Amino acid sequence: MIKPANLYLQYKSQKKEIDKAILKIISNNSFIGGDEVKKFENNFKKRIGSRYCVACGNGTDALLASVKSLGFKSKIKNEVITTSHTWFSTASAITNAGGKVIFCDTEKDSYNISVNEIEKKVTKRTSGIVIVHLFGQPAQIEKILQLANKYKLWVIEDCAQAHFIKKNKKYLGNFGHIGTFSFYPGKNLGAMGDAGAIITNNKRLRNLCIMHLRHGGQRKHEHLLEGLNSRLDGLQAAILNIKLRKIDTWNKKREIIAKEYLKNLSNLSAIKLPISNIKRNAHGFHQFVIKAKKRDELRKFLYSKKINTLIHYPKILPFVPAYKYQKNKKKEFPNSLKNQRLVLSLPIYPELKIKEVRYISRMIKKFYKF
Repeated sequence: MIKPANLYLQYKSQKKEIDKAILKIISNNSFIGGDEVKKFENNFKKRIGSRYCVACGNGTDALLASVKSLGFKSKIKNEVITTSHTWFSTASAITNAGGKVIFCDTEKDSYNISVNEIEKKVTKRTSGIVIVHLFGQPAQIEKILQLANKYKLWVIEDCAQAHFIKKNKKYLGNFGHIGTFSFYPGKNLGAMGDAGAIITNNKRLRNLCIMHLRHGGQRKHEHLLEGLNSRLDGLQAAILNIKLRKIDTWNKKREIIAKEYLKNLSNLSAIKLPISNIKRNAHGFHQFVIKAKKRDELRKFLYSKKINTLIHYPKILPFVPAYKYQKNKKKEFPNSLKNQRLVLSLPIYPELKIKEVRYISRMIKKFYKF
């Protein structure tokens, strides 16, 4: 079976280094905090070009601490705009921080939040915007920042699917007030468990994020606010320090695989490919997402041919049960509603072989009798 991702193959390629690092952590009893965590924060901020990096337990906590740190101007000025088509934690971080999430439709083809639709959602109660660079495709961050400056709003970049991807020679995560990252195992840069991080160029925000993640203080026994307990453990930090050396190579391999898909499937009218042309380091291809006619039948057919695919995401957030109370209207989300019925994520990971990509492409063509 060709899997959507094969994490064991990635481990095998670095087995000696990872095993040695894990043994060192165990020998030193350095499970919480320690040198490897400090080293990772330092390595990550230098590598991505940010002044500060705060590591934490996962990407969800990174978002939650970021929203809390940026905060709301008043109890009634607590609305935060975000995309309708993404993973649940982007929205739940807003509501769990005490805000009111305002969902916004996406662009037709990029799957990212629509700049035009954002402006329609801005009110006197809006405090900020959380954008997602979905599937590794950069959102229109410069235009969003112009809009945010116009209305004096803060901006968080959810970069959970866009590790070390550039927009105009600048890494994503450095445009807004804060950038958040998940290092869930299947990400472009993945740990061997949950892990996350926050980057910012603002010292005050860095200090607030630390407090929100460390029981309300920057040092032990200091509790200045009611914070979380969310720390990157030493084992995951050690693994990430090793994997960080390979991220450019892995991103390049994802790009090569994406190009092969694009070449093989470009003449197939039954599907819509993610983009028409690739600029180096301008798309992370965390997922290779097509829009497919007879999507569910295609997925079943591919599985019968030992090809496992995924759907990101089967139901857009305004209509999941958790947000039923909002009574959102379908007419507000025409693009994301349509896309949720069509999107299909094909296998993509650095160790995927080109012959496997060609086989997957042939089976897709076979299904559509091309």
